Amino acid sequence: MFKGFYDLSSAMLTQTRNLDVVGNNMSNTATVGYKADRYADTTFDEVMRSRVGNKEKDPQALGTTTSYITALDEVYTDHSQGALQETGLPLDFAIEGDGYFAVQSADGRVYTRNGSFMLDDQGFLYLAGQGRVLGPNGQPIYLGTDKLIAAEDGTISTEDGRVLGQLGIFTFADPAQQLQKTGEGMFTANAQPQAAADAVIHHKMVERSNIDLVQQMTELITCQRALQSASQLSKMYDQLMTHVSTELGRV
Repeated sequence: MFKGFYDLSSAMLTQTRNLDVVGNNMSNTATVGYKADRYADTTFDEVMRSRVGNKEKDPQALGTTTSYITALDEVYTDHSQGALQETGLPLDFAIEGDGYFAVQSADGRVYTRNGSFMLDDQGFLYLAGQGRVLGPNGQPIYLGTDKLIAAEDGTISTEDGRVLGQLGIFTFADPAQQLQKTGEGMFTANAQPQAAADAVIHHKMVERSNIDLVQQMTELITCQRALQSASQLSKMYDQLMTHVSTELGRV
C-alpha cells in the first residue's frame, strides 16, 4: 500500500517540474529567436520482488516488476527553426537554416538566434542587454549608421555600396550537447564553433520563437489534470490507511 504513495508522490513531482518547463516556454512565446524546452521523464528500472517469512528469513524470489515511480530524465532544448517575421527595421536580421549569431557579453561569448539588434553609443552593432555582435573574425561590427543593406551571406553595406562588415554565423556539430541555455534565448558553448556554410540571412526580419502556443496550452492542461488526480488519490490513500490502522488497533 505504501508503494502507492511513492508512485503518486513521484507523479506529482514530475508534473510540477513539467509545469515549470511549460510555464517558462509560454512566458517566452514573444521572445525573438527563443528555443523551446522539452521535458522528458523516465521510470526506474525493473526490480526483483521477494518474500521473506517470519521464521524462514531466506528470501524467496517472486519475479521482477517494473516500478511506476517516475523521475526526471532530461530537459532538452528544441533547436528547430522558428517562423520568420518581417519587421522593416534596418537592424533586424534573421537566420534561415542552421547557425547562431555570436555576441560578446560581459561574461564571455554567447550565441543566439535573436537578431533584433541596435547600435550602441559608439556605433557598434549591439544586442540589447547582452553585448556587441561579432563578425566571422570574432571582432565587434562597427556600422556607425542604420542606413544600410544586407546580403544573404550577412555582408552589411551602406546604401551606396560601401562594405561595413559581415555578420558572423556559427554552427555546432551537436547543439544539444555543445550549447547550454542561459536564459532569454542565449547559449554558452563548450566546444569551438564552425562557420555556417548554408545559412541565409534575411534583412529587416526576425525569427520568432519556435514555441507552439496551442501545444503548450494542451500540455499545461494535461499536467494540471494529472497533478490534480495524483493529489486526490493521495488523499484517498491517506484516508484508507488511517482507517486500516484504526481498525487494526481495535483488534
